[in-house]
Amino acid sequence: MKQKLILIAMTVVLATSCKNEEKSIKPSVLEVTTFSIKTPVNIQTFNNLDAQVEDNFTSKQPGFIRRESGINENGEYTVIVYWKTLADAEASMKKFMGDTSVADYAGMIEGSSMKMNRYTINADFKADNSEFIEMMSFNLLDGAAIADFDATNNKVAEKTAKQKGFVQRITGVDKSGRQVVVIYWDTKENSDAYLQPFMSDSTSKEFMGMMDQSSMVMTRSQMLKSLNSNNMEISKKDKVVALLNSFNTGDQTPISYINPEKYIQHNLGVADGLAGFGAVMQHAPEGGFKANVIRAFEDGDYVFTHTEYDFFGPKAGFDVFRFENGLIVEHWDNLLEVQKPNPSGRTQFDGSTELKDLDKTEANKKVARDFIENVLLGHEMDKLTSYINPTKYIQHNPAVADGLDGFGAAMKYFAENKLVMEYTKLYKVLGQGNFVLTMSEGKFGKGELTAFYDLFKIENGLIVEHWDVIAPIPAKPEWKNTNGKF
Repeated sequence: MKQKLILIAMTVVLATSCKNEEKSIKPSVLEVTTFSIKTPVNIQTFNNLDAQVEDNFTSKQPGFIRRESGINENGEYTVIVYWKTLADAEASMKKFMGDTSVADYAGMIEGSSMKMNRYTINADFKADNSEFIEMMSFNLLDGAAIADFDATNNKVAEKTAKQKGFVQRITGVDKSGRQVVVIYWDTKENSDAYLQPFMSDSTSKEFMGMMDQSSMVMTRSQMLKSLNSNNMEISKKDKVVALLNSFNTGDQTPISYINPEKYIQHNLGVADGLAGFGAVMQHAPEGGFKANVIRAFEDGDYVFTHTEYDFFGPKAGFDVFRFENGLIVEHWDNLLEVQKPNPSGRTQFDGSTELKDLDKTEANKKVARDFIENVLLGHEMDKLTSYINPTKYIQHNPAVADGLDGFGAAMKYFAENKLVMEYTKLYKVLGQGNFVLTMSEGKFGKGELTAFYDLFKIENGLIVEHWDVIAPIPAKPEWKNTNGKF
């Protein structure tokens, strides 16, 4: 019965999209892929590669019709490709996965974030002048009458077509019966202007009421072709990643991202200003320093990174940079020698990298702050499971195993060997989406004054993954600046 309903749905949608056409249009395939790029990736570089992939690979595949790429306000990408047949789409994807010419592009995509679906449509692409895309996919409610949905969909299409800036509306359905609506606008401003009237319209409410709300996915994206990459302002995060990558490339351009008149240094082994930075570089070993940025995040005027260094030996490091007027004016870091995998086989670098939940940044920062203040500073251990997921806690500390049992075993070892891990002050909480970094001071081991940098991944209000760098704070006579560690 379900298969029969799906077949009816496909027939109705295809018939609907043909309505008012002067000639019959052969069904084609709309392939939609959404994904995020890895946090250290430069957006301009990726956008340029995206255009090259279209020109040099996708457009040359059999059955190719059209390709559009867009990016939304959260930095999530949507790539829409039109194919003549499903077989053409499948053949292209199979070739894409093994083609070395697109390896750099594919390597920048956060694999766990990628989702793809293919819909059958009956429409010719006519949106050449569009700069903005709205896309909504959804399942119909169980028992929804296809004929009623079709009639309401037609009414919505007619109203939408009368709006200022409207270019084209395309509908489709996949083999499971999932629906898609793609609307092309000339500008984001005109799309924005119709959003509230659409949501308030009685016909729209009827249309939306036929959908399974839990299945609905909507994205609104600026098309990449409308963005002039050469004139795009470089983000703070991209400036920091470029600066760290200059260790590998020798490129001097990123040095210009540091304010030459004001550069406050909190690495106590480095003097203030560009002079201090230059002095370190002059003492680099043969072959120079190396930096592999694993994670990079931006929080207002701050950028924080998690990096695998070759800096006078292999090291794990967290860096924090503060900006003023587009230039770096302050830097903090915490470095530790690379250790062997921990009892759960995890390293100081592996694990999740996918940035999500940008709308939950402040809530997640509060979770991390409250955990440090209440549990680690306030010693309210009975609240531990209010902050850490008791069934999923992935640990990257070199000495501690996964789970609360691993945390408890580490605390027991410290107590039995008269060692300490004491947090005494929280200095900073920085976050973006589901990742939060805290910077704290305390005592460790046999009581050494210590800097604790903790990176937390948070899901549904609980900490589910943790990385850290715990490093001693040098005695004041060893300091090369007077700014302090924090």
